[in-house]
Amino acid sequence: MAEQKIFAGPRLRRMRNQLGLTQTAMAGELGISPSYLNLIERNQRPLTVQLLLRLSSVYKIDLDELQGESTGTTSALKEVFSDPLLVDALPGDQELLEVADAAPNAAAGVVKLYRAYKEAQSRLSGLSELLASEGRATSVSSARLPVDEVREAFERRPNYFTTIEEAAESFYEKLKPGEDLFGALRDWLAREHGIVVRLLPVHTMPNWRRRFDRHSMRLFLSERLSPFDQLREIAVEVSQLAFGPIIHSELDLLALSSDEARRLGRFEIARYAAHALMMPYAPFQSAAMRVKYDMDVLRSRFHVSFEQVANRLTMLQRQGAAGVPFFMLEVDNAGNRFRRAGARGYPQSRFGGGCPKLNIHAAFTQPGQIFVETVEMPDGAEFLVIARTLEGPQGAFDERVRRTAVLVGCDIGFRDEIIYGTAVNGSGMQPTKVGPVCRLCERQGCLSRAEPPLTRPSGFDEMVTGLSAFDFQ
Repeated sequence: MAEQKIFAGPRLRRMRNQLGLTQTAMAGELGISPSYLNLIERNQRPLTVQLLLRLSSVYKIDLDELQGESTGTTSALKEVFSDPLLVDALPGDQELLEVADAAPNAAAGVVKLYRAYKEAQSRLSGLSELLASEGRATSVSSARLPVDEVREAFERRPNYFTTIEEAAESFYEKLKPGEDLFGALRDWLAREHGIVVRLLPVHTMPNWRRRFDRHSMRLFLSERLSPFDQLREIAVEVSQLAFGPIIHSELDLLALSSDEARRLGRFEIARYAAHALMMPYAPFQSAAMRVKYDMDVLRSRFHVSFEQVANRLTMLQRQGAAGVPFFMLEVDNAGNRFRRAGARGYPQSRFGGGCPKLNIHAAFTQPGQIFVETVEMPDGAEFLVIARTLEGPQGAFDERVRRTAVLVGCDIGFRDEIIYGTAVNGSGMQPTKVGPVCRLCERQGCLSRAEPPLTRPSGFDEMVTGLSAFDFQ
């Protein structure tokens, strides 16, 4: 059987120094040469199993101290160096491991400083949101990843692009797809650009939803995707070819700061155009008003998914033909945010969307079920919110299904125009009292509170314990 090799030179050197031994003295007690011990301490030779046993026998040490790989510290350092401030100085895994091994106290200090920095940054961000909600603009800024910059750019603006809507309607009228939009788009790609669409099995394309091969002029779609997602992927490709100059013009207006951010922004606008192609504005807006925004009826009528309808509802803001100003939020069951959008910009200051009491989190308990309720913010504003889970790409037998949840909401004043308003009208149920996010919420006695508010001093008292995990004055 081959010997197990362990490279732990810095830890062995640290142990030798703690014992007060020279290399010559330790080498003599271990029965090896000083030069060989020197090579081991510089990670140029491994610690074999026999040498580990000898170390244990001579010095009565715990072998775990030498065999551990500083995994926790290495992972923490990787988090530190993945920060946008240090993105150009990202070391490799081996280098991080060497830092954690050679200078564990210094590595722990770097991690501690970084976490203090992130905490301060989070507090500044929370205070900035609080001041913004009160109408006082701030200049607080922080390093952002390109994806965060793109998200913020789209969340701040109304989710409506006039030029793209007009181009999509014109293209749809010329295409005349009838009841088979997928087939019509596929034929257009072949006729106008010589691109052939192929559906590939999982084992052939395990890691991609869509891939365009410029050499063979073939567009590959994964069989993992539902028919609705396959339609959106081909519509994205068509949009980039048919509306390229328009997409670039809209992208320029976003004023994104980097090439990567522009690439992500271009994809988001192409995704918007795909929805505009799949659900042309005039017929979709007309149908939505007739069925009182019943998302199940709309997805059946336009042969799209619930998630695609939810996205499209936030886009109905054409002058003279506007729909209810919906906003939407999509999260996973760990609370990670994937998408926020609004007909008039996502209402961050008024609604937030970070409260654990929102029904978007309860939706995970009953997949596929629609949850409807009214919620009340601390300032008295009320919203009608609809939540439902979404299924991601089809996994194999041994893969966990990717499930997210979407929340669609609007001001309570529109509830009579929406089919879901009938679920709360006359029900006698009081609105659920929520907040924008725990750090900015001052509701007393909240059982769901996850963090103390920034705006109040802590109120811990050894004689009194409140209902919340974080009491405050």
